[in-house]
Order: sequence, then structure tokens, then C-alpha cells
Amino acid sequence: MDRYLSLADKFDIQQNYRRYIRLVERHDGAMAQYKDARASRIWVAGIIAMLFALSSNFFLGAAAGLFGVYFYGVVRSWMRTSEFNEGLEQLDRWFSNKGLRFEGRVMYSRKDETLEQPLDPFDDACYH
Repeated sequence: MDRYLSLADKFDIQQNYRRYIRLVERHDGAMAQYKDARASRIWVAGIIAMLFALSSNFFLGAAAGLFGVYFYGVVRSWMRTSEFNEGLEQLDRWFSNKGLRFEGRVMYSRKDETLEQPLDPFDDACYH
């Protein structure tokens, strides 16, 4: 198996590797925010306010506000997560065109089926 990377692509590989790692970290943070937004129980207060909305317009507005806050948080965090997913997919395609792939944060050659020989894009011995 050829473990060497093209010397002409060294700069691009290193920059895109850094970008990929940065996107993975941001994606993980966005996923945590998305899970927190979905786990929020503010909608329960909205349902309770809906029970009192039968007798008061104030409670109807309060319930609508609580539901709005909940769904706004969920949709906003979902959109950020999908934005990072698109960036990761684009970088995955770029690395795939170069014959590389990622397993987590570790880069391997696409030909390395057993994932025994990880590649370090900052090691000059990997380039020829």
C-alpha cells in the first residue's frame, strides 16, 4: 500500500485537515446545543399556560411565546448543525478525491481497509 501523499498537495491537505478538525469540534458543540434545545421542557409550561388560556388572552399569548421560544431554539440549533454537516461533507468529498478518508479525527488512506496505518499530514515523511 502506498502511504505517501503528493508533495504538491501538501499545503492544501494540511489546511483542509485543520479546517476539518475545526469543523468537527464546532459540529460537536452544535450537536450538544441541539440536544439541550430539544431537552428543554419549556413547552410543558406552554401547555400549562394553554389550560389557563380559556379564560384569559394573556395566558394565550404567554403560551404562544413559550412555544415560540422552544421551537426557535430547536430550529436555530438544528440549522447550525446542518450547516456544519454540509461543511464536513464538502471536506469529506475533497479528501476522498485525494484518496484519503477519516475515521473520527484520524486520517487514513482510502486503500487502508484495516485502518492500521494512520496518516499524519504534518509529518514530512508522508510526502514524496
